[in-house]
Amino acid sequence: MRKSRSWIAGVVLALVWTGAARSAQPAAWLGAPDHLAEGIDYFRSVDRSLVNPPGPVAVYLLRLDASRIRLTSVHAHDEIMGLETVDSIAARYRAVAAVNGGFFNVTNGDPQFVLKEAGELVSDTSVVKGAVIIRSPPRGRTELDFDQLSARMKLKFKAAGRNWVVPIGGIDTTRARGKLMLYNRRYHADTDTAANGVEWVVSGRPLKITSVRRNLGRTPIPADGAVLSFGGLDLPEALAALLPGVQVSFEIGWATLNGLSARRLNAADDVVSGAGLLRLKRRVFTNWLTVENLSPQNFINMRHPRTLIGVDARGAIWLAAIDGRQPDYSVGMTFAELETLCDRLQLTDALNLDGGGSTTMVVKGKIVNKPSEPTGPRPVSDAILAILR
Repeated sequence: MRKSRSWIAGVVLALVWTGAARSAQPAAWLGAPDHLAEGIDYFRSVDRSLVNPPGPVAVYLLRLDASRIRLTSVHAHDEIMGLETVDSIAARYRAVAAVNGGFFNVTNGDPQFVLKEAGELVSDTSVVKGAVIIRSPPRGRTELDFDQLSARMKLKFKAAGRNWVVPIGGIDTTRARGKLMLYNRRYHADTDTAANGVEWVVSGRPLKITSVRRNLGRTPIPADGAVLSFGGLDLPEALAALLPGVQVSFEIGWATLNGLSARRLNAADDVVSGAGLLRLKRRVFTNWLTVENLSPQNFINMRHPRTLIGVDARGAIWLAAIDGRQPDYSVGMTFAELETLCDRLQLTDALNLDGGGSTTMVVKGKIVNKPSEPTGPRPVSDAILAILR
């Protein structure tokens, strides 16, 4: 009987050790972290099995304790339509770490999709893309939501005995003829527009039209308001009624595909669009072609440098930079290989951010990965910063 019990105990102990070894496997491929600060760990992996077929790959990872860091999206030079390297943005804010953020026009830094920074929507679009929604108060815990979404701004006001709703044609971007644009204080000191248009200065609490400038351009943007700008001098009926003293309001029309509420989006500090929501609440996504209009041939199934943000089963936030386009060093990843990385990290939620030549990770002021641009790190429009509380 004793021998039998001893044999059973041995089997149980062996099974326990086997399970422990299996659970330790992810740590083995990651290796020991560098502890940058309390709650911030940095890893580097060159595990060839992360890509299929196995090959050279370099992955840089940050694990962040959501209770010890603030996460925030910051724009190049603190102005829309600008470009700056990630390490320069991180240095200005004394961030302990940073990665590049959303997609943008590489010639002028104009954000391509939805972007909200410091509580203010600075880029809107009807194009649906995966996005990370950040709420990171000065005290407390950083919270991330994920969804596939779009957003459009509307102007609302009452004048001439009528209630008017006018769609905004774009926020903090180049003015289009025949459309009403909105420029807020994060854009620039002025609207940077040509004379052939009409511009309304909006300021105060509540917001009111304080002046109308016709055929002048370059209207200064007030610190407590914004400027509306119409391309052209022949105004539609609604805008002709927009006179000094009229009270106005702005409303964001959010459209989400996976149930995130407008309340959460309006309360968010930052919203950064990527291209490819990989998983949400443990659900693995594959609808990138039909929903986000991503090309299987050139984007989904082709290896590229990638930047990723996600949350694991324990609530830790992960930032990842995967180098690519350097065959002897790192080949990059397809979306299927990004999913392998998500599995290894046990991510419940994950989003593919801008990548390619933009992929950059900064740790304690230094770029740790090897960006694929031959001229060096690519200046970007915005970066996601990790700042110690």
